[in-house]
Amino acid sequence: MTSNILESRPVRAITRDSHLVRLLGMLVAIVALFALVKPESFLNLRTWQSMAIQFPEYGLLALGVMLTMMTAGIDLSVVGIANMTSIGAAVLMLSLAPEGASGGQVALAIAVSIAFALVVGALAGTLNGLLVAKVRIPPILVTLGTLELFTGIAIIITAGKPVSGLPPAYGEVFAGKLFGVVPVPVIVFAFAVAVVGLVMNKTAFGTKILMLGTNATAARLSGLNTTGLLVRTYLFSGVLASLGGLVMLANYNSAKADYGSTYTLLTVLIVVLGGVNPNGGSGRLFGVVLAVLILQVLSSGLNMFPNVSNFYRPLIWGGVLLAVMAANYFSKDGPLLRRFSRKERSA
Repeated sequence: MTSNILESRPVRAITRDSHLVRLLGMLVAIVALFALVKPESFLNLRTWQSMAIQFPEYGLLALGVMLTMMTAGIDLSVVGIANMTSIGAAVLMLSLAPEGASGGQVALAIAVSIAFALVVGALAGTLNGLLVAKVRIPPILVTLGTLELFTGIAIIITAGKPVSGLPPAYGEVFAGKLFGVVPVPVIVFAFAVAVVGLVMNKTAFGTKILMLGTNATAARLSGLNTTGLLVRTYLFSGVLASLGGLVMLANYNSAKADYGSTYTLLTVLIVVLGGVNPNGGSGRLFGVVLAVLILQVLSSGLNMFPNVSNFYRPLIWGGVLLAVMAANYFSKDGPLLRRFSRKERSA
């Protein structure tokens, strides 16, 4: 079992990890490329503020996918949870604070709606965990099914239409800028990263997740409550997804059942690119953060070229995902070379 989630000496940890070094080099190279090709647009403060507003949406979803993948599972329902909870929060907010409501009433409505969204996200994640741990349905099938379930619930609530007209105070706070410079969504993302890092490094829960992902049978025989671990992991993922939904709600000032429909593939790409083993048991939180930044910079840079259509994005993300998984397979730590090394030792 290996864990490179977060270390007390981050610089030393990065330099010792060849994968993190490659990711950091990739990020620097992409930034340098766009800075040279489109310096006026790319180096503008507004461009970087726009990126800081955008990437927390799917970055928060990717953190949930990362946790579940470390258990040798996956959560493909994060976009459905995000949209369902943001729609629930928006509807509740509008009912508690109609037009003309006082400032105190608006503040209470926002607080209650946020709490409601997080609780619903936790319940949705718990459902995923129970189906995986108790009913023993493969995680990919469970979460594909619940993705459609949660999306269907969102469509029924809204009749397929966006929910808009939220109190301006919500957007002013959660889509605003601290000191007029730092977007609040990036602060929310940084806080979530810190919480995940602490959980994975400073609690027994984080260690047990990695043990479960390394060898579920050995973890069960050693006395670990694997059912409880899986349920709590998917619950955690559901809360992170609902937090991502609240950020989307603030950024768009509305909620709709099909917002972020491309984020499902993107979150899986981020987690794999970040160095999380799809078979579970190991991962790099800092690698996932770097992958989020790489894809956001790449996406924003491509937006500066009008000839590059947005329709090419899924093609690019899918190709990168396959390339990363193939590279991991043929790497020195991948299954192919491990198989050859075992044959050589046996010979």
